[in-house]
Amino acid sequence: MKQPFKYHCPFEAGIAVIGGKWKSLIIWQLRSGTLRFTQLIERMPMVSPRMLTKQLRELEEDGVVVRRMYPEIPPRVEYSLSDLGMAVVPVLESLCTWGSDYLLRNGSTTYKKSGNTDITEEKKNPEDI
Repeated sequence: MKQPFKYHCPFEAGIAVIGGKWKSLIIWQLRSGTLRFTQLIERMPMVSPRMLTKQLRELEEDGVVVRRMYPEIPPRVEYSLSDLGMAVVPVLESLCTWGSDYLLRNGSTTYKKSGNTDITEEKKNPEDI
């Protein structure tokens, strides 16, 4: 069990739990239901299996993710969000909305999911917004 850490404010505590490069993306992928490790790897190919394992363990230790292992051969492991993890989903949805607005305002490329591939959309002209 983690040693309690003294935070200076609630925001710092929240960022300590879901901050970093991959944790919020893991939570985002799990928001709609339970996934196996291989499904997470398929949805997040930019994350190495080792890093994904590390981040999942930290999220589990913090009570955000629930890990369920089935005694089968080969072993089957599933991940889902706990109630605490589900509570942060509206925050991430707001961040996603803000990120979309940011990309549009700056003429950045956005991506759409199409099956298992990402398709680049046209760059938007900031003056058209």
